[in-house]
Amino acid sequence: MRVHAYAAPAAGQPLAPTTIERRDVGPNDVLIEITHAGICHSDIHTVNGDWGPQPFPVVPGHEIVGVVTAVGTEVGTEVGTHRVGDRVGVGCMVNSCGHCANCRNGDEQYCLNGMVGTYAATDRDGSTTQGGYSTHVVVDAGFVLRVPEGIDSAAAAPLLCAGITTYSPLRHWGAGPGKRVAVVGLGGLGHMGVKLAHAMGAEVTVLSQSLKKQEDGLRLGADAYFATSDPDTFTELAGRFDLIVNTVSAPIDVDAYLSLLAVGGALVNVGAPAEPLSLNVFSLIGGRRSYAGSMIGGIAETQEMLDFCAEHGIGAEVEVIPADRVNEAYERVLASDVRYRFVIDAATLR
Repeated sequence: MRVHAYAAPAAGQPLAPTTIERRDVGPNDVLIEITHAGICHSDIHTVNGDWGPQPFPVVPGHEIVGVVTAVGTEVGTEVGTHRVGDRVGVGCMVNSCGHCANCRNGDEQYCLNGMVGTYAATDRDGSTTQGGYSTHVVVDAGFVLRVPEGIDSAAAAPLLCAGITTYSPLRHWGAGPGKRVAVVGLGGLGHMGVKLAHAMGAEVTVLSQSLKKQEDGLRLGADAYFATSDPDTFTELAGRFDLIVNTVSAPIDVDAYLSLLAVGGALVNVGAPAEPLSLNVFSLIGGRRSYAGSMIGGIAETQEMLDFCAEHGIGAEVEVIPADRVNEAYERVLASDVRYRFVIDAATLR
């Protein structure tokens, strides 16, 4: 089937309306009519070529919510599978090998044979995947998530990337009561990190370049808010945190942030700057500190995150836009002029 979409024709070029072909619904597939698609900074990095050559034209979008309109013959009808009419989501991956150690452990995002990204990737059938800035998508049923009641569809879409990207490290490094967590940056990722860490019971601090979003940070659940442009911040907070989640996609002074960790603390990067980062190893040795990274989460963990958000009434803070404003939205994301995630109304593509 051919469907309407917005695609980047070449690196650094504005996105434009087009049509793309979706594969037929196979035995294990689900056809989804997309209602909402979030705009992630990763989309912008990809279409600008920041992360290397891409298979243009590229339809971005890996924060997808929609409604099932058809299922393959082998997609079961038992509880937990997908049926026509269900509200579902698709995140950053649409396939993996399914048999390597990491896939068997529920870490499909770290598939040893390479997970298949939702766009600009080569799928198992050799086709190039195209993302959620479109009216429909066909996805292997094993990579489709159930969107629980109680979360608005527009607010749910960014959970499929921004939500799981922050939830996974918070869970892995034990955010909860008695733990002091800092979130670096209050953007699309950071605002979700604050909401989730607060709901987990941690003491939450925002570390941002300035105090201009302080009121928002405290409203979202932060207990404290500090400006990293003020050198006194690093003196005052030295050795304070058990976990720091860095959500920014720009270079930081890694040693300065490591100095904020308590003994045994961890600084975890989820933001992905294009430039290499460096550190002095004594920043680690001096406090048995860890510097780590984390990339989204597996399918089971992503479903756990969605259920957690529904239980705690958590959704992303969004600005819903028509598809023809996507290029303007990209410019505003780069200017940090969004509170806190743009979401495309896919009905405007039809």
